[in-house]
Amino acid sequence: MADGGISSFWGPVTSTIECCEKNYAYSSYIAEFYNTISNIPGILLALIGLINSLRQRFEKRFSILHISNMILAIGSMLYHATLQHVQQQSDETPMVWEILLYMYILYSPDWHYRSTMPTFLFLYGAAFAAVHAFLRFGIGFKVHYVVLCLLCIPRMYKYYIHTEDTAAKRIAKWYVATILVGSVCWFCDRVFCKRISQWPVNPQGHALWHVFMSFNSYCANTFLMFCRAQQRGWNPKVKYFLGVLPYVKIEKPKTQ
Repeated sequence: MADGGISSFWGPVTSTIECCEKNYAYSSYIAEFYNTISNIPGILLALIGLINSLRQRFEKRFSILHISNMILAIGSMLYHATLQHVQQQSDETPMVWEILLYMYILYSPDWHYRSTMPTFLFLYGAAFAAVHAFLRFGIGFKVHYVVLCLLCIPRMYKYYIHTEDTAAKRIAKWYVATILVGSVCWFCDRVFCKRISQWPVNPQGHALWHVFMSFNSYCANTFLMFCRAQQRGWNPKVKYFLGVLPYVKIEKPKTQ
């Protein structure tokens, strides 16, 4: 949103989307201050997940997943800090890559032809990145992303109903709760911006969306790690870091 009062270091806005936050209100180097710093929890949570994945020697797919979460958060920071079209792509393209990785983790255990799925998803992601570099999809990007997300829901639900562990199911419920609350924040920020901008204090709905989605991604990753550990017979248990943040503790058989 324009009228921040400070001159821009990055030049005129070239991105196709602006959020309900005054541009350059605090610094000439950061266009949307709160929308930029609100990605920090996503980086920290992904780092915690990555350390746990590496320390317990989970499959590489989970390390890549946590790294993709960090890349997405960094890309989002660049986008909201600059509001430039190129940086917008550094936010949107990793979103698609990340959801394709989720699709692989969800569906690959029952996929009989192991090489076909990662090959197809890799080519799909590369083709999208190439096309997206030259075309501005606008609403088309949102529809495309939502469709990819919807394709993940049946498999996530199947994992949920086949999981008997109460703590793991609680993580899945937190996953649903965070995406619902975050979506409400995102929707209000987009639809009611004119009204919100007249309030004495802007609740920064898009920044809240970032925070809730940071925990959403962490919960999704943790739940999937638990389910995969069950499939591999690694006797997973949900533990809590500092008594608050859940993580998966496994016990691999000595033969593994």
